[in-house]
Amino acid sequence: MRVVFGVLGPVTAWDASGEAVALKGPRHRAVLARLIIARRRVVPVDRLVDDLWDDPPAGAVGAVRTFVAALRRALEPGRPPRAPSRLLVTEGPGYALRAEPDTVDAWCFEREAAAAAALPPRQALERLDEALGRWRGPAYAEFADEHWARAERSRLAEIRLNAVERRAENRLALGLAAETVPDLDAHVAEHPWREDAWRLLALALYRTGRQADALAVLRRARTLLAEQLGMDPGAPLRRLESDILRQARHLDPPAGPGEAAARVWARTAAVYDRAVTTGARARLESSVGLLRNLAVTGGSGLEAARTNRLAAVAAAEELGDAELAARVIGAYDVPAIWTRSDDPRQAAQVVAAAERALAGLPPGAPEAVRARLLATIALESRGGRAARGPEAARLAEEIARRLDDPALLAFALNGAFMQTFERAGLAPRRDAIGAELVELSARHGLTTFEVLGHLVRLQARGALGDFPGADRHAAAADRLAARHELPLVGVFTRWYAALRLAAAGRAPDTETEAAYRDAAAWLHGAGMPGLEHGLLPLALLCLRVQHARPAPTGEDIDWGPYAPWARPLVLLARDRRTEAAAALRDVPDPPPDLLFEALWCLIAQAAVALGDAGTIRRAHEALAPAAGELAGAGSGLLTAGPVSRHLDDLAAAARTAGR
Repeated sequence: MRVVFGVLGPVTAWDASGEAVALKGPRHRAVLARLIIARRRVVPVDRLVDDLWDDPPAGAVGAVRTFVAALRRALEPGRPPRAPSRLLVTEGPGYALRAEPDTVDAWCFEREAAAAAALPPRQALERLDEALGRWRGPAYAEFADEHWARAERSRLAEIRLNAVERRAENRLALGLAAETVPDLDAHVAEHPWREDAWRLLALALYRTGRQADALAVLRRARTLLAEQLGMDPGAPLRRLESDILRQARHLDPPAGPGEAAARVWARTAAVYDRAVTTGARARLESSVGLLRNLAVTGGSGLEAARTNRLAAVAAAEELGDAELAARVIGAYDVPAIWTRSDDPRQAAQVVAAAERALAGLPPGAPEAVRARLLATIALESRGGRAARGPEAARLAEEIARRLDDPALLAFALNGAFMQTFERAGLAPRRDAIGAELVELSARHGLTTFEVLGHLVRLQARGALGDFPGADRHAAAADRLAARHELPLVGVFTRWYAALRLAAAGRAPDTETEAAYRDAAAWLHGAGMPGLEHGLLPLALLCLRVQHARPAPTGEDIDWGPYAPWARPLVLLARDRRTEAAAALRDVPDPPPDLLFEALWCLIAQAAVALGDAGTIRRAHEALAPAAGELAGAGSGLLTAGPVSRHLDDLAAAARTAGR
C-alpha cells in the first residue's frame, strides 16, 4: 500500500485512497516524525529514547519497540504476520523509514522550490504555487518545542519564506504587480526582519503607480530595522529608494513576457477576428499553426493540441478539398522524440486521413504538400510494424532534399528517425540523423528541430556508451529550452541524469532509484501518457536486472504496456516457475522502438533462468546486432546494462542446454 506522509503542518499520513492513517498517540507520531527527519537513515533506538523522554522510564526501549510495531500495523495493514516490513525497517541498532522521495510533502516541497529556480517566470510561478500549496501549517506543528525537530523546522521555514519571496519576484516579472501587493503586505507584517520582502513590496507598489506608498514602505522598513535589530537597511533597500526617487527606467514593468505581450496578442487576435470571416478556410490552417505552438508547451497545452488537431483534420475533410485537408494534416510538424504514441487510436486516424489526402491530391499539387503527408505517415506510424512507414519516410526525405526545403527536410528526418527500429543495434544510424538535424536546424533557425536533434544524439551516444558526448547534447538541449520556453525538454534531460547515474554503476541503488522517482515526478501532468505509463517500474526493474537482482514482487505495481515482458521475471522472483515459463512462452516480440533492446534483455534473463532453449536462441539472434551497446540506454531514460553481458549469459545457457 502506498502511504503519503505530511509534516508541513501536524504530522499525519494518508493511504492510497487519501484516507488518514490512524497513528494512535503523540509518541507514535513523534517516532514517525523523528524517522522522517532522518531522511531514510537509521535512527538508533537509544537516540529515539533520548528524544522521546527527558527522563526515560525503565521500560523506554520496550515502549519504543511497541510504538514501532503499532506504526507498522498502521502503515502496512496488508503485511502478512511475521513478514518483514518494507517501509519501517529494522536495521542495525535502530529503525529507518524507507519512504520514497515523492511520498513526503516536505521533500516534494523542497524539490519543487529548488526546481523553480531554473525555470522561466511563468513556469517558475506555477511550480512555486504548487510547492507552497503543500503547507497546512507550521512544519512538525505539534513538535515545536522538541529539540530534535527545531533545526528541521527552522530550515523548512526558511525555504518557505524564500519561496514566498521568489513567487512574488516571478509575479513582478510577469507584470502582476497589483496582485502581488496584498500578499507581500501580509508577508512583511509577519516577518519584518526580511529586507528582500520589503524591497519587493516597495517595487510592487511603485509599479502600480503608488510611488509615495513605495517610499513610505521603505521608511517603515528603515524604522523597524533600526528599532528591532539596531541596524541600517542594506544596500539593495538603499539603492531602491534612490532609484524610486529619480524614477529610474529599469524599475518599470518588464515589456517582454508580461503586459506588453498580452496587449500585442489581444490586438492581433481582435484584428484577425474582424478581418477573417468565421467560415474562412484560412482559419483552419491558422488554427493548426496555433496548435503546433501549443503542443510544445506540454501539459494541458499538449493534450489540447492533440484533441483539436483531429477536429481540424475532420473539419478540413468535410469541406471536400483534398489539398486543403493535406495542408492541414501536414502543417502539424511537431517534433517527436518518443517512439510510443501517446494516443495510438488517434495516430491511426491521422495516418488514415493522410492516406486519403494523398490519394485525393489533384495532379499538379505541390510536391511539398505530398512530402508533408508522407512525413506525417512515417512519424505517426511509430512503434508499429506497418510496411508503409519506412517507405513514406524514404519518399518524404527524397522530396525534401530535391526541393532543398530545410523545414520540410527537418520534418522528414523526424519521420525517418521514427522508422529506424526494425532491428537492434541501429544507434549509429539514429546518431547520423540527429547530427544532420542539429546542423540543418541551427543553420536555418529551426529551434524545436534543433532540440530534437540534440535529444536524438543524447539517446544514440548513450546507447554507444559515449556519456561525455551525451552530456554535451543534454546541456545544449537544456540551454535551448530555457531560451525558447520549451518545458518538455527538461523531462527528458532529468530522466537522462538518472540513466547516467544508473549506467555509471557507482552510486548505491537507493540513490539511483531516488533519481528515477524524482525524474518520474516531472512526467505528472506533462501530457505524455505514452511515455509516462509504466516507465518508472520498468526503469527500476532494468536497474535490478543490471545488477543481477530479482524483480520486485509487489502485487500493486502498474507495469503499463510493459507488463508482458516484466511478468516472467516477476513470477520467477515469487518462485512460481511453472507460471513464469508459461508467461515466457506467451510473451510477444518487443515492438520496434527505443526500448527494443531493453525488453529483449528482460526476455533473455527469464529464458536463461528457465532454460528455455528456443527463447534463448531467439533472444541471442535479436540482440546480437547491438553487442556493442548498452541495453535500453538508446531511450535516454534507462538501461539494463551492456548487451554483451546478456549475450554472454545467453551463450552460456545455450551451451548448458546443449549438454
